[in-house]
Order: sequence, then structure tokens, then C-alpha cells
Amino acid sequence: MSAKPFASSGDLADKEQTLEVLADGVYALTAEGDPNVGAVEGEDFLVCFEALATPTAAREWLARLREYTDKPVKYLVLSHYHAVRVLGASAFDAEVVIAHDNTRALIAERGKQDWESEFARMPRLAKDAASVPGLTWPTLTFSDRLTIDLGGDRGSLELHYCGRGHTEGDLVAWLPQQRILFAGDLVEAEAALYTGDAFHREWATSTLDAVRALGAEALVGGRGAVSRGTDAVHAAIDQTRHFLEVMIQEVGAVQQRGGTLKEAFEATHAALVGTYGRWPIFEHCLPFDVARLWDELSGVERPVIWTPERDRDVWDLLQG
Repeated sequence: MSAKPFASSGDLADKEQTLEVLADGVYALTAEGDPNVGAVEGEDFLVCFEALATPTAAREWLARLREYTDKPVKYLVLSHYHAVRVLGASAFDAEVVIAHDNTRALIAERGKQDWESEFARMPRLAKDAASVPGLTWPTLTFSDRLTIDLGGDRGSLELHYCGRGHTEGDLVAWLPQQRILFAGDLVEAEAALYTGDAFHREWATSTLDAVRALGAEALVGGRGAVSRGTDAVHAAIDQTRHFLEVMIQEVGAVQQRGGTLKEAFEATHAALVGTYGRWPIFEHCLPFDVARLWDELSGVERPVIWTPERDRDVWDLLQG
């Protein structure tokens, strides 16, 4: 049997993008399991959510958005620090770039390594990589909650920190008037979870509880289709929780019996593949997911920094 291509290095086919209008002035762009982005119109400005991997990719998204609105981008909101979400920021020419306090700290600590790691894992997303001018830095951060008044009768956009999950610094963008939630990578709708920088136990419990408690009637996850209606929103949250719970159970069981990381990966793969194996980036993510969870359950509180060299070592051990 031949070895699997490293991460998503073999996934080079373009994905079809779909721009959806979720409510008056509320937009989401999905792309068959590629990272989702969104935008919300204020009275005379735009709030954009996520920045994509490069300025070139971001400009293509903005060109689609300009078919609906020519308002300037005042705020760019970054849900967390991963390279494929943030390095396109310069294309937005935003007045204010917002992230969580912890995200700023993570950029300082590991932003450069993450950039190198993610572009090697997902070369197709790094469209015109040379267009990236450098690390993306927020100009405004917060710890718990930040509210943007959209003006007129448009209500407000609330940015919430629900707790540690996909990273230490994930935030969600909540439109209480429209009942629409941009959840970032805290929730995936039929796309595999990446948990290589995660806090699995907190994410699977109190963090997702806080996301669910907002009461969204439409949810844009980090990847996958928009979840429309309360039942679909709950299903997306529940399947995200279930993915995490199965991982915790399987890796924990192997550790308790004195098994190896390779055995933990094989057990977790076997437990998840039937339900989630067809989802985008499942095979890509799982080695890095299990490696981080193994560390977490072993008492390593904060995720070890990923580098291209460490990526390859883990991949060769678990998927080689």
C-alpha cells in the first residue's frame, strides 16, 4: 500500500465557492470544506469575519462581496490565529483588526512557525503565497466580550469569548437581532475537526455549551455548509462535540492500558472513520489531532508548537 500524500498536499483541485445572503446585509462564503468567511453590513461600513490565507485569495472574496455592497471595511474580525484564516488581512484595508487577547499572544509566540506549517500542509490554500506581507497583527483585542454598533436599525454585532477550544483564543461573532452566529472553528458542519492546538476537554464541554446557549437559528462554522434552523444548528454543535468525545474516549483508553501513540491513532481512526471519514480533511487532520490530545491527556497543558519538521515526523509515524 502506498503512503498517503502528506496532509492536504495532494488536494489541489479547486473548490466551488458559494456566496449566501443569510439576512439583509449578512453574507457567508462557503467552499466545499475549505475555510468559510463572512461579512456583515453596518449602516455605512462593513465588518468582515476571517481573512483567508493570502491577500490574493482575500481579494477574490472581496470581489464577490462587492457585487452586493461597496461599503468600506471598517472592522476585520479574526476568530483565531491560524495562518489560513489570517494572512490575507492586508487586502481588506480595514481600519480596525480585532482578535482575542490570547490570539495576539499566540501570534507572538508561534505565528511564524504556524505560517510555515500550514502553508506546507495546505499548499492549494496558499494562493500566491508571495503576496503575504508578513504576520497579521490585531490592532484591537479583548478578553471577554466586545460589541460593535451597526447603526440605524441593523442592531449590533457581539464578539464573544466562549472559552478555550480549537485554540486558546477563539471568538465567535453573534448577531442577536438576526439570530445568526459566525462560530469560527469552534463548530464544523460536516467537515473534520482540526484539534492540533486544542483544549479538547474544555471545548467538548463548557465552550460548546456557551456556544449553544446563544440560541442561534443560523450558524456559519469554520468549514462546511451553513446550518439553517435551530435543529441544524444543534446538529452541527452536537457532531462537533461527538467527534471530540470519541477522540477523548479512544486516546484515553489506549493511554490507560499503557499503549502507544500509534495505537491511539489507529483506535481513534477506526472509531471515527465510519461516520466522519468522508468529510473534508479527515485524513489530513487526524494525526495532528491525536498527537495533541495524547499530549493533553499526558499533562502537557499548552499545545506544542507545530513546525514543518514536527508535522512530517508525526505524519510519518501515524499516517506513513
